[in-house]
Amino acid sequence: MYQQIPYTYGYVPHKLTSKEVVQAGVSRTLAGIFNSQFVPWKLHKPGSKWEPELSQGQKWLQTLQITQSGEDKPSAFKPLAGEVDESYNLTVSAEGDVKLDAVSSIGVLRGLETFSQLFYQHSAGTFWYTPYAPVSIRDAPTFPHRGVMMDTARHFFPVPDILRTIDAMAWNKLNRLHVHVTDSQSWPLVLPSMPEVSEKGAYHPSQTYSPADIDAIQKYGAERGVEVYFEIDMPGHIGVVSLSHPELIVAYNELPYWWWCAEPPCGAFKLNSTAVDAFLEKLFDDLLPRVAPYAAYFHTGGDELNKNDSMLDEGIRSNSSEVLQPLLQKFIDAQHARVRKAGLTPITWEEIPLEWNITMGQDTVVQSWLGGSSVKQLTGKGFKVIDSNYNYWYLDCGRGQWVNWANGGAFAMGFPFNDWCGPTKSWRLVYSHDPTANLTADEAKLVLGGEVAVWSETIDATNLDTLVWPRASAAGEVLWSGRRDPATGQNRTQMEAAPRLNEFRERMVLRGVRASPVQMTFCTQGTPEECEYAL
Repeated sequence: MYQQIPYTYGYVPHKLTSKEVVQAGVSRTLAGIFNSQFVPWKLHKPGSKWEPELSQGQKWLQTLQITQSGEDKPSAFKPLAGEVDESYNLTVSAEGDVKLDAVSSIGVLRGLETFSQLFYQHSAGTFWYTPYAPVSIRDAPTFPHRGVMMDTARHFFPVPDILRTIDAMAWNKLNRLHVHVTDSQSWPLVLPSMPEVSEKGAYHPSQTYSPADIDAIQKYGAERGVEVYFEIDMPGHIGVVSLSHPELIVAYNELPYWWWCAEPPCGAFKLNSTAVDAFLEKLFDDLLPRVAPYAAYFHTGGDELNKNDSMLDEGIRSNSSEVLQPLLQKFIDAQHARVRKAGLTPITWEEIPLEWNITMGQDTVVQSWLGGSSVKQLTGKGFKVIDSNYNYWYLDCGRGQWVNWANGGAFAMGFPFNDWCGPTKSWRLVYSHDPTANLTADEAKLVLGGEVAVWSETIDATNLDTLVWPRASAAGEVLWSGRRDPATGQNRTQMEAAPRLNEFRERMVLRGVRASPVQMTFCTQGTPEECEYAL
C-alpha cells in the first residue's frame, strides 16, 4: 500500500507505528539538512573550487520514494538484538530520483540518516547540493547491539542532555542506550511505591527522574530507533539504599573504603536477608512494568562485589567464597526470575559468571569490561556478550584521580594522580578495537556488539558532549561497518576513517552537539598524507 507522507516540520509521532515513525524521521532528516547550514569549507583547501556553479542547469530532487517491504512486529521498537532488520538500500540517480528501500521502519531511519549526510549547503545561500549523485548504497550493520552506557548516579544528567545524546546516537546509527541509573553515590530514580528511596538517596530533589521522565526518555529513543534500557547495579554498588533502608545494607560508607569496595561510598545488599528479597520484589513490581513496554532488556549489575562486606553481615560473618557463592546464586536466580516474569531479558556484568561461577540461563546477556580473555571465556560458555573492554571503550579514562590524596605517604604513592584506567582512550584507540578479535567463528556469532562506557565520576552535563563525541562515533563505525573492510579483508585504517570522522563531527556540531575536534583545520583542509605519521 502506497501512502504519501507530507513534510511536517518538527513532526512528533502520536504513537509508535511504522507510518508515524517514518514521517517523524523524514521531518528530522530534512530539518537536519536545511537547518544545519553545513558549508563544508573546512574540508577543502583554501582557494580550491569545491562547490558546483549555480548557473549550470543542475537537476533538482523532486521526490523521495520510501518503500518498506516488511511489516513491523510489535517488538520493532523494543527488540532483542537482531530481531529488527536495519538494512536499507539507497539510490540517488543522475536524474534526481531518490529511492530508499528497507524491510523495517528502523531500516528506513538508518537510510534517512545516510541520505542526510549526502548534502551540503552552498555558500551562496539557500541552495543545497550533493556531489555524490548518482550513488547506490546497500548497507546493513555488522553487530545488532551498538550502544552507549550513561552513568546517572555519580553525576546526574538532566533529561534534555539524555535526549540530546539519543539524537546523536541516532545520527551515528547507535541503537542501545544503557542507563546505569543508580549506584552507591545517589539514587535519582523515583519509585512511586517507595518514594523514600529517592527522597533520601538523590543528591537533591531537583536531581531525580520521575516515572514521566523515564517514559519520555524511552519513547524519545524508540521513535529514533534507540532502545533505552536501565540498570540497577546489585548486590554491590547499592550502598545509597542505606539512607532509606539501613537494615538492608552492610558496609555503607565504611573506611578505609578500599578494604570494602572499589570506590566510596561502599555498601552492598545483605545476601542472606528475606527483607532484601521483599524490598527487591516491591521495587521490581513497581519499575519493570513501566520500562517493559519500550525495552527488551533489564540490567541487574553484578560487578565488583567485595567479599569483605559480608564479614559485617550479622547473618553471614564471612568473606569465604564457599559461603557466599550459594547465597549469591540464590540472589541472582531470584532477580533474573523477576526480570523474565516482566517479559524482559536479564543482562549482568561479567564477574557474576566468571568470578563467582554463577549458573545462569542461556538467554542471559553478559556485559564484559575487563578485557583480556573475558569475551572468549564467556562465548566459550555459550553466553551472548556485549563488549565494553575498558582498555578501549571506557570514555572516562585518562583524566586523573577523582579521590584526593593526603600529604605524606599517600601523596607520594598517588603522585602524579593518574586514574586506574589511563591513558585516555583517543578516537584512534577506540577505532582500533575489534570485539571479535581472537575468537572462533562460532564464538564471534555470540558477540552481540558493544557499548562505550560513560562513567560519570568527573563527567556531567557541562562536558558530556565533548567526552562522548566523536569518540563514540568511532566505535559506532566499528559496530556498524565492522573493523575489517570486506572488500580487502584488512582492518580499516585511521587514514580512511579520519576524513569521515572530521566531516561527521562538523555535522554533529552544527546540529547542536558540542563534539570535540578530531584534527586541526590544517589537517581537515589538507590531504591525508599531510597529517600522517608514516615510516
